[in-house]
Amino acid sequence: MLGDVSGKDVLEVGSGAGQCSRWVREHGGRGFGVDLSFRQLQHGRRLDDATGVPVPSAQATATALPFRDDSFDVVFSSFGALQFVSDLEAAVAETARVLRPGGRYAFSITHPTRWMFPDDPGQPGLTASQSYWDRTPYVEVEDRTGEVAYVEHHRTLGDWVSLLAAEGFRLTDLLEPEWPEGHERVWGGWSRLRGRLTPGTALFGADWEPR
Repeated sequence: MLGDVSGKDVLEVGSGAGQCSRWVREHGGRGFGVDLSFRQLQHGRRLDDATGVPVPSAQATATALPFRDDSFDVVFSSFGALQFVSDLEAAVAETARVLRPGGRYAFSITHPTRWMFPDDPGQPGLTASQSYWDRTPYVEVEDRTGEVAYVEHHRTLGDWVSLLAAEGFRLTDLLEPEWPEGHERVWGGWSRLRGRLTPGTALFGADWEPR
């Protein structure tokens, strides 16, 4: 989805500890990371030392990237940042701002159809219980403090395509990986039972040209 990263400036938004950006550097690209979590950036520093492949990273949000215009050839996000941003329009606009003409934008998210089903790896997880078009965010609150601990925003596939098009991106790829043959691991609400019937991931690839 990223294409050949060799010799390119590549920004990962929601980079966590920089594992994907480190892969970029191992394949000849100049990978950089941005993450909101200082703790994740600390983990990244430890991986820098352990692997010998340092990833320059900054603490920042997807809606206010600390880089000049036209700084990167590729911007990507692997299940990072985008699902957790309420002002997604601002995040996509920031991506366009820091991309060079002809730049590549790629990201993966939990597949939007997943929103309809209970988070259950068994038979109950096969029955749609919520409207696909209900865009109410999923929120978890700490019992002890009453503070919001986790928020995830839902958009439909149409929402994502419209947001990209509105900012001048041309969608080139929309991949929905199938459950791998022989894979039996159960993780959270996911299992072979569910994964063979409904996609868990959507991957978008788009190119950007200034208007």
